[in-house]
Amino acid sequence: MIALVRTVQAIVQQARRARPVRKVDLQSGDCILITTENSIYSIRVLEDSTYSIRGGWFDRQGMSPIQISIAGCTWGGTVIRSDILAARGLHLEFGNRVVTSRIQEFHVIRESMEEIASFRAAASGELLLACYGSRWKLALTG
Repeated sequence: MIALVRTVQAIVQQARRARPVRKVDLQSGDCILITTENSIYSIRVLEDSTYSIRGGWFDRQGMSPIQISIAGCTWGGTVIRSDILAARGLHLEFGNRVVTSRIQEFHVIRESMEEIASFRAAASGELLLACYGSRWKLALTG
């Protein structure tokens, strides 16, 4: 019984430290790069609760890119967090029941058209001022 309590406690502590990426926090077009112990995966969020996957097992099987669902993340057993797409230390499980090795690192790359559309073109003087401050004028004249 003591070993079971320690195991459950360790899982709960790891879940708190994991800082997961939740599926609901992602938008269509977002890309998640995941590095596991054995592979690298590129996952693009699609609009219909599916994902376009490249890399890892799917590359080795000649199936990349593949459109598939993601079941969630596990601690390596049968308990699955279906709301989580990635968290350090957990395993990612795809809709075809393929489970990755432990996730070491992940990066979310947002693709929001609203953010892109809100940018305006910057004049070269603005860019130089932002990078070098008022010294950039001295470099041109001196």
